[in-house]
Amino acid sequence: MTVTTLRSHAELQTIAESGAKELAWDASAQEVIAWVARNFATQASAVACSMADAVLPALVAEQLPGVDVLFLDTGYHFPETYATRNEVAENLRVNVVDVLPVNTVAEQDARHGMDLFARDPAGCCALRKVEPLHRSLQGYELWFTGVRRDEGPTRTNTPLVVWDEKNGLVKVNPVATWSYEELISYSDENLLPVNPLLSQGYPSIGCAPCTKKVAPGADPRSGRWAGTSKTECGLHT
Repeated sequence: MTVTTLRSHAELQTIAESGAKELAWDASAQEVIAWVARNFATQASAVACSMADAVLPALVAEQLPGVDVLFLDTGYHFPETYATRNEVAENLRVNVVDVLPVNTVAEQDARHGMDLFARDPAGCCALRKVEPLHRSLQGYELWFTGVRRDEGPTRTNTPLVVWDEKNGLVKVNPVATWSYEELISYSDENLLPVNPLLSQGYPSIGCAPCTKKVAPGADPRSGRWAGTSKTECGLHT
């Protein structure tokens, strides 16, 4: 469900800048989401979720019940990820929206050759993640992400609230200050759906062909596009 009348980019950018000033650098997730609830309607907001865990959808749904949760169905996910997606849809007060690429995997193979992810991972992500999300976000004023500052060098300075120029809406990262351990602890304490791969050596879960296990103590995202120089899919850069 999306709103029919969206505020202008100028209005939304002003709100984002105000929120960034109002909220402390280390504001709690609940404080960040409460700020959103004061300034945005539930139907104007969306949660992006990779279905590694359900912490972000659960946190947002406490104050914005019925919020849309966008799941980027690339066609390459682990079976465990699809199972987690179904658990979230069944057990949380959210509306899971499957965001699909323009082409199926078979159609992409026919157009670009087999296994584009192996030859051009950035191009594959652009087609199966970045473009579909950008298209879907046009119906909202704000999106939530689960990006955390502890995930790697590229995310150390992640703000809690920022104007997302590329997508033309406000971007909010409520759990930016959380550690991986805090995330898992919250999930366990609240009996939330969780992707079983997290406990099998996959602290960061993407598409199956491009995600490997991570050695204990290593960068949590080192299993993403392992063996390449790629560190981000393009959604947050």
